[in-house]
Amino acid sequence: MSAEVSTNEAAPPAEKKSKLTNAQKARIERNQAKAQKLREAKLVSHPFKELASNKEGGIHPEAALSQGSSVIKVQGTKYIDSGGGFLLEQPVLPTAVGPAGLNKSGEEAPPILDDAIAIPVQYEECLECGDVFADSYLFNNFGHSVCDKCRDKDERYALITRTEAKAEYLLKDCDFDKREPKLRYISRKNPHNVRWGEMKLYLHLQIHQRALEVWGSEEELVRQHEAREDKREEGKARKYNKKMKQLRMEVRSSIYTKKTHEVHEHEFGPDTYDEEEDTYTHTCLTCPYSETYEKM
Repeated sequence: MSAEVSTNEAAPPAEKKSKLTNAQKARIERNQAKAQKLREAKLVSHPFKELASNKEGGIHPEAALSQGSSVIKVQGTKYIDSGGGFLLEQPVLPTAVGPAGLNKSGEEAPPILDDAIAIPVQYEECLECGDVFADSYLFNNFGHSVCDKCRDKDERYALITRTEAKAEYLLKDCDFDKREPKLRYISRKNPHNVRWGEMKLYLHLQIHQRALEVWGSEEELVRQHEAREDKREEGKARKYNKKMKQLRMEVRSSIYTKKTHEVHEHEFGPDTYDEEEDTYTHTCLTCPYSETYEKM
């Protein structure tokens, strides 16, 4: 009896089987079906998958092109879906053509046309270093043949605003817009206030050359600056003297004789009698006024 009890105690307890309800089983089946549909939607179809390996064991170029991308055929033209929101036209790859003009599959190979247009590139020679370049900041914006390396080294190729150029080189608007060749410029937002008009930036070197064309030489430009400075100083002195004179007249009015216009009172002399007209006349002693009257 004791042996039976010991054997029963040594035996492992029976595992309890988990029971699922019908609703839980239905939900599991729905989730599995949904996961299967998502997995099928993410798969990419490769039309050249069967060409991935040929007899020699290599990879076909069209199969390598289609790996990781989907090919879509629109109106007879094949496009590659890049996955970034746009389509790339599938290039026509050359295939091995037999002596009869047929490819390996026995179909007639389409002709490959080289329709690329050769765009001529015009090179310019840098005026500073003599190197040849095809593109530069100064040449594209101002038509000045200087490469970007020389522009960064030299301060002559700095930019200047239209207002500063007019003040420094005494230029007018016609010198910028009407004198040939017209000066090129770039427009930038005004850093002081965005609501103001855009700034016109010119090349400082071209502004200096235009000033020499207008004034003839740098000495003449300096003389014009001095003449305008003298005229400006004379105007300031004239304005200062006028204000000082007005101030003296207001503070020390006794220095100046003010003319006052008062009503004149006549002081008449003795009367003279005219027998023919029977009238009397008297004349003012301080002014030439004379008055003729009759006595009743």
